[in-house]
Amino acid sequence: MPLSAPRETVQYLEPVERVLPVEAGVRIFQGALVVVAAGLARPGRVATTDTAVGVAMAEANNIGGAASAISVQVRRGVFCFRNSTAGDLIARSDIGANCFIADDDLVAKTNGASTRSIAGRVYDVDARGVWVEIG
Repeated sequence: MPLSAPRETVQYLEPVERVLPVEAGVRIFQGALVVVAAGLARPGRVATTDTAVGVAMAEANNIGGAASAISVQVRRGVFCFRNSTAGDLIARSDIGANCFIADDDLVAKTNGASTRSIAGRVYDVDARGVWVEIG
């Protein structure tokens, strides 16, 4: 039955930050869109097996390290990324729709013929870029 009077809607407060082990041979820059693949963090890339988890709060350089040798602190929330171009340009009319990972700083409107993972939902689009809700 729909509401017939105001009600208090309680919000479940989840942690907004977490620490994740980093994949071998990768470098995650501060501010990068971070994904998890096979349980390990890496920078966003074109792939279908990745899950976007947030943005890196500090650099994590594991170029010469083994998997899980270091960790990265990741924050979920709404973040601004560069907008793609041409047929993949995200517009204000896309607010509320999913957008897709093109790299660790670029999001696209389409899944690239089923080659890209979901970055998150388009929260807003402005002159700075695409605001994406992740996590």
